[in-house]
Amino acid sequence: MKVRVRLFAALRDVMGPDLEIELPLGTTVEELWKRMVADEERLSPFADAVSFAVNHDFVAKDALLNPDDEVAFLPPVSGG
Repeated sequence: MKVRVRLFAALRDVMGPDLEIELPLGTTVEELWKRMVADEERLSPFADAVSFAVNHDFVAKDALLNPDDEVAFLPPVSGG
């Protein structure tokens, strides 16, 4: 199955804004994130703090992905 991955802020600086990734059925959001970190080591500092969203809704890391889902990875942000 294919999913579209959107990255924001510092994650976008590392990988670019959008990716399309082929995954096996039954892949979780966390498994996708771990695969991306394995492919690009510069993502590893964000591993403990990144938030996940699927189709514009925040989800837990164990959420299952479906074909054509849009997955967003959001690093922590600060500001005022």
